[in-house]
Amino acid sequence: MMIKKITSLLLALSLFACSEDNFLQEEPIGELSPEQILAPENIEGVITSTYSVLNGQIDEASNAYNSPASNWSFGDVLSDDAYKGGGGTGDQNGIHQLEIYNTDPSILDVQRKWLALYEGVKRANQSIRLLNRSQQFDETLKAQRIGEMRFLRGHFYFELKKIYNKIPYIDESAEQIEDYYVSNTSLSSEQLWQKIEEDFATAFETLPESQEEPARPSKWAAKAYLAKTYLYQEKWQEASNAADEVINSGVYSLMDNFRDVFLPENDNGSEIIFAVQHSINDGSPSNYNGSIGDRLAAPGGPMYPQYGFHRPSQNLVNAFKTDENGLPLLDNVEVREDDNLDVRIDHTLARPGIPYLDLGINYDASWARDLATYGPYGTKKRMVSANSIHYLQVWPYVNALNYYVIRYADLLLWKAEAAIELGDLESGRSYINQVRARAMNSETVKNLEGTADAANYQMSTYDNPFTSYEDAIEALRTERRLEFAQEGHRFFDLVRWGIAAQVINNYLEVEKTRRSHLSGASFTQGKHEYMPIPQSQIDLGRELIEQNDGY
Repeated sequence: MMIKKITSLLLALSLFACSEDNFLQEEPIGELSPEQILAPENIEGVITSTYSVLNGQIDEASNAYNSPASNWSFGDVLSDDAYKGGGGTGDQNGIHQLEIYNTDPSILDVQRKWLALYEGVKRANQSIRLLNRSQQFDETLKAQRIGEMRFLRGHFYFELKKIYNKIPYIDESAEQIEDYYVSNTSLSSEQLWQKIEEDFATAFETLPESQEEPARPSKWAAKAYLAKTYLYQEKWQEASNAADEVINSGVYSLMDNFRDVFLPENDNGSEIIFAVQHSINDGSPSNYNGSIGDRLAAPGGPMYPQYGFHRPSQNLVNAFKTDENGLPLLDNVEVREDDNLDVRIDHTLARPGIPYLDLGINYDASWARDLATYGPYGTKKRMVSANSIHYLQVWPYVNALNYYVIRYADLLLWKAEAAIELGDLESGRSYINQVRARAMNSETVKNLEGTADAANYQMSTYDNPFTSYEDAIEALRTERRLEFAQEGHRFFDLVRWGIAAQVINNYLEVEKTRRSHLSGASFTQGKHEYMPIPQSQIDLGRELIEQNDGY
């Protein structure tokens, strides 16, 4: 999506700072007459600007890694899956403070993520207002575009809710300055979720079953997001029903090979339900339409810059071990050369002695920046080959691989989880096995000569019925971890399952013996499940904004 940078005068939410917005039209909105601003082509520009902030880029700076769409710092580094990485604890020290749960409301990442998400809310609301006022906009297309904006607003608020919990809710009815001074406790948690549900439900009713432009959500994407919203509230039957509708639509399917899901040429394929679109060499300033939020993940070595952030934890590496039956072992003992392994391990993360993508070379521990602090492993799943036309070989070293907000494997495991919680363990096993079978039958990573597997890959499905809820839910939770490792979901899963403190403190007890940078880390139940409200918002909020518990 090619966006031209111009200065705009959209109405800003008073709770946070304004930023430069991107539109398609050449002329600043502040200089347009009321008739001009309601022209369809100008409204389409405002709509495009709403899509443009999905990647976390809000101010034409290169540090969208402090507000990444992928949530690598919030969803992975805060969990048992990843270390911050980089050049030691002082490099992006705010993320290090998150990693050791020394979180405070002044950390840049805490503030920028809030600003990026509310910028999206602001633009969605502005788009809806303009659409409702326009007499020139085609009525059928108007309903569709409102559905798109309701979907995006639902997405931005979903992210805000899962990260910050207590948030101010502002919709398109706010027009005067006073309308933007809203308490973050005026709506209960249940009421906030209801608002988010309403956006996705409206989007489902008004969106088409498919879109010519893949960046735009479809009816089924809205229903899938609604299933996720139900899941986060433990509305198991509603989540199950919504997942069924999407599954039965026949629109989506798992790709045959796990690795193929993460190739840019397969973006928006059969498995992708909704994605943040990335592109390079498209005429945008500084290639900021690329994977700007993840640009620090580059692993080093002879063909990438050595940023070295978003590094897999030893605990995550160990989680890919399998037993003699090909099922998860979960002993947290360090992987040895002859261990049985899940096929996904060497598609997900970089290990010494294993070929790195299609570069024709093995990943080496020397690639790892600050090896002594963060260990030898690197990121891989969402890196694009340096040989690919979809990778930018010059600064800012971004790629065109989309970030997948929801993929079909997500939906299958949500269905499995809901089934298990409703007491249908057998259906849960069936859906878990669909995801495992795809991984099990995927192409394996080969040695450089291509003559043999690069490691001892051994996987199987769960062939015997689960004997208890505990066995079933452990299998489900393990499968989500392995399937979605390094995709920014793990921490939020632990929180919604109510086991974050237990899992993370158990993880830290062992991981501190491996990685000294975690020595001061401790997770406090009832506090660290959510980020603090940025201090700047409390200062601006006329005493309407209440800080989260523990901060």
